[in-house]
This record gives sequence, C-alpha cells and structure tokens, in this order.
Amino acid sequence: MSQYLFPPPAIQFLPIRGKAERFAINRLFFVGRNYHAHAVEMGKPVDKTVERPFYFTKAPQTLVQSGATVAYPPETANYHYEMELVLAVGKAGFRVSAENAHEIIYGYAAGLDMTRRDLQLVARDKGRPWDLGKDIEDGSVCSEIVPMEGVVIGQGAVKLEVNGETRQSSNVDKLIWDIREIIADLSLFYHLQPGDLIYTGTPEGVGPVVAGDKITGRVEGVAEVSLAIGNAE
Repeated sequence: MSQYLFPPPAIQFLPIRGKAERFAINRLFFVGRNYHAHAVEMGKPVDKTVERPFYFTKAPQTLVQSGATVAYPPETANYHYEMELVLAVGKAGFRVSAENAHEIIYGYAAGLDMTRRDLQLVARDKGRPWDLGKDIEDGSVCSEIVPMEGVVIGQGAVKLEVNGETRQSSNVDKLIWDIREIIADLSLFYHLQPGDLIYTGTPEGVGPVVAGDKITGRVEGVAEVSLAIGNAE
C-alpha cells in the first residue's frame, strides 16, 4: 500500500437525484460571457460571428453543495453571485461533433459561480489570469445532479434571488453558444471525462452579496441551488 506524507485530498462529489450512487467530480469548466446582456453589463460585448467561446477552470476542491453556509472570502470587497445551468458529463469525449454532443451528457444541475469581482476586473484589465477572482475556496456551488442522459436543454428560465429579491431572470435559450456548441468546442481542447462539470455561463444582473445574505436560484425543469454568506474569517 502506498504511503503518503499527508492524507491526499478527499474525492469531491455531488448527490444524484433518485440514486444512491454519488457523482464523483473530475474537473470544473466555466464558459465566460455566454449571455449577450451579461457581456454588455461587463463592458465586453460578444460578436459570435468572429469570436469563439472562452473558458476558465476552478479546482474541484472549490466545490460546495447547495445549502451550505460559507465565509465571506478574504481580500475582496465586491463578492458577486453568478447563476448558471451546469452540464454534467457522463462519457468520455474528444473532438465531439455538435450533432453527437448529446451522447456524452449525463445530466444537469443548478450552480453558482461565485466571484471576487474587484480582483477579477483588475486582472482582466491588466491582461492577467483570473485565478484570484474566480478560483475561490468554496466558490463553486452546485445542486444535486439530475440525470437527463442524452437530453440537450435548449430553453428554461434561469432565476436568482438574494434575500427574496429577484436579481437575475433570463432563459437558457439566450445562451450565445448553446449546449451542443459548448461541448463541440471545449472537446477540441480537452479529452472530456465522466465527472466533468461545465458551468454554461450567467445571464445579466450579477451583483454583490454581504455577510448574512441568502442566495437562492433555480433553473426551470432542472434544480434549485442555495447558499448562505457567513462572516469573514
């Protein structure tokens, strides 16, 4: 038996609706600026005719399950929510055509891409990586996985509330790059694997939260997600 200097990281997982098995997490991919209105509010409009999707990643250890309470993160004064439809990959795929993209879909979830917006914007404007703004401890929130094998979601309301007040309200049909296009493009760069999650982008209405706030979000026909913001450490 192998001996380690210290215990290796625990396997990250999410519950699966209706099943005793757990969904073991491999990688977390995020699509940037995938709703026109959000791209505009961020000051970076997208022209699909001349641009391709872009992505960033977060460590699997940043994942927290829906319903958690997390500390307000350090070194930020502008902590934002971003509500997203999350795609769960169930089969390996490399250079997957858009026509065959459904073959690697296991299911979907509702997620939050929490962001140190002040740090992200500084990095963006200086041409630096976004890691400090995005790859945040406890900053990738996800509901249970809902099995929907082979289903390509093309529409469904996406909503988020903070303390009961609606902040985001849109629809999956407003994605700039849809589910098939995301899988086809991302699989050109990576050998997608079972356990990969793809956060597909957030609509307009992103904004800050503070300690004591309660975030609730939902994707129609999929799931709900919630998060409570605790005091800073």
